[in-house]
Amino acid sequence: MKMTKFDAVFFDLDGTLADTAPDLAAAANRLVVEHGMAPVAYDKLRPVASHGARGLIGAAFGKRPEDPEFPALRDTFLNYYEADIAVHTRLFEGMEGVLAKLEASGVPWGIVTNKIARFTVPLVEAIGLMPRASAVVSGDTTPHAKPHPAPLLRAAELSGVAPARCLYVGDDLRDIQAGKAAGMATVSAAYGYCGDAEPPDTWGADYLIHHPAELLALLD
Repeated sequence: MKMTKFDAVFFDLDGTLADTAPDLAAAANRLVVEHGMAPVAYDKLRPVASHGARGLIGAAFGKRPEDPEFPALRDTFLNYYEADIAVHTRLFEGMEGVLAKLEASGVPWGIVTNKIARFTVPLVEAIGLMPRASAVVSGDTTPHAKPHPAPLLRAAELSGVAPARCLYVGDDLRDIQAGKAAGMATVSAAYGYCGDAEPPDTWGADYLIHHPAELLALLD
């Protein structure tokens, strides 16, 4: 029997659906070591993993996008990440059970990420989710990335569901901002990377969870 509370559920990718930080950190540290520096502690890199090259290069090298060294560091980092994109990446514990319940109940689920398609598609394929997702929307699928609502509205369109009947789960403030702007119910995933600014319980989401399995109660 189909669930009635939500007609579709969408997830951010990095730090929400899948734990991608180990592979992102490995690419960053490969670059760090090549520059003659000691590897950066994983605990320093994990919180910024959702921000991709900008966050990881900032944490590892102290460089920002406007710095002249940034473009070369970014390009090499992205090449390293692309080459080893799913070595250690896994679904978060409990997430497979959530996806299985959605599928068993006939509720479509999808992915909305700011990761560009160059990385999203091979990663989602590598972890076996591409055939299962009703929508996979990358950061360059629409003219705008999150926190703009356009990617979420596109996911709802692809899934054939009204945005007001959707739930969006994310581990970053911009995820909640995008979900609310799209008219969706929102969940702050406090188990994720969550950045280094405001804590998840201040983002104004409709729900706050500390483990993926807590979604099961929200879906009933």
